[in-house]
Amino acid sequence: MATAGEMRRRVTVFAMAALATAAVSFAASAAAASPTSTRALAARYLAIAQAGNSHLERDFDSLEGRDRNDLARARADLRDAAATERLFDRRLRAIDFPPALERVARELYRVNQLRAQLTYGASFATTLAFLHSYGPSLDAANVPVERFVRMIRGQLGLPPPEAS
Repeated sequence: MATAGEMRRRVTVFAMAALATAAVSFAASAAAASPTSTRALAARYLAIAQAGNSHLERDFDSLEGRDRNDLARARADLRDAAATERLFDRRLRAIDFPPALERVARELYRVNQLRAQLTYGASFATTLAFLHSYGPSLDAANVPVERFVRMIRGQLGLPPPEAS
């Protein structure tokens, strides 16, 4: 059986460890939640999102417009869109988000990778009709991506994205 002195030492060591853990935890969450760091994260996210969205708009506008009836160009648009989606994902993973936001970013990465695979797969269509048959699937793949984008933007204090 432990003596009163040993018990006090154990309680003291336990209390110090708990306080140290709480202090580190508090400092980390305070840093993660500070307006300066949130603004910096928002700026980094916005930079990659705007670049990716601008590129994707060009690819899909071409696909739905001038390249709609040109199989080779439509396939190139889709390959470029898939590469843009993957570049966004690599850049997203390079941002050091706080834990709660990191989980959302990881889910965005996961669903966007699935969308990129679908987009890339569509680029191997051998006919225009088959290529355009991917439209509903690509639209459906956008839904979870857009949901996680709205979540990240909301947590970063950014306005929702413009209509897709």
